[in-house]
Amino acid sequence: MTRRRPEVVAFDVDETLLDLAPVRATLVELGEPAPLLGTVFARTLLTGFAAAAVGSWCRFRDAFDAALAQETGFSADQRASVADAFGELSPHPDVEPALRRLTEAGVRVVTLSHGSPGVAEAGLERGGITPLVERSMTSETIRAWKPSREVYLWAAGLCDVAPERMALVASHGWDVLGAGRAGLTGAWFPRRERVFPAVYGEPDVAGADLAGAVDALLALPPR
Repeated sequence: MTRRRPEVVAFDVDETLLDLAPVRATLVELGEPAPLLGTVFARTLLTGFAAAAVGSWCRFRDAFDAALAQETGFSADQRASVADAFGELSPHPDVEPALRRLTEAGVRVVTLSHGSPGVAEAGLERGGITPLVERSMTSETIRAWKPSREVYLWAAGLCDVAPERMALVASHGWDVLGAGRAGLTGAWFPRRERVFPAVYGEPDVAGADLAGAVDALLALPPR
């Protein structure tokens, strides 16, 4: 399929737009090494993906709590304090110019997460970039997890565009894979992941950084 310049660009939230530094700092304050966050975050996704694969569902916060319980000796109150730190996230420095580049080009910008409601909105507000984002969506609304196809189709429906007129930008290969399988244009760039997983094939669009991914989307042929 020949990909065209999208009318709407959805952004993943955790890590892609928002820096998880406050969550990492809370782990350190409670006596755990900073790199543990990567393990906990991966186990959180594994928990959510497994639940979705068997036709069940759980909230992101509950999956995160379960991951912390498996990886640490934290009490329930300590685990809650780590989860609460998601409400303190701020955008990475490269986010504002990337979103502004899209909006100035006439492209609608939204966010699409499977995280807890309010996290994206709080982070965008903290970064002063709420006016650049038309809508924030979380798949908790439909009790599903990305990369399930239904999540991306639901998001396109809410934005009143056909899937092929929407793109998803994420620093997670599995998210880009899911978007592409649902008919969206998947755009990947590295943050914590160094390379796009070869087992997924090639993403529709890739950039060396967030700005590069956005530029590549804008360089696609017009409709």
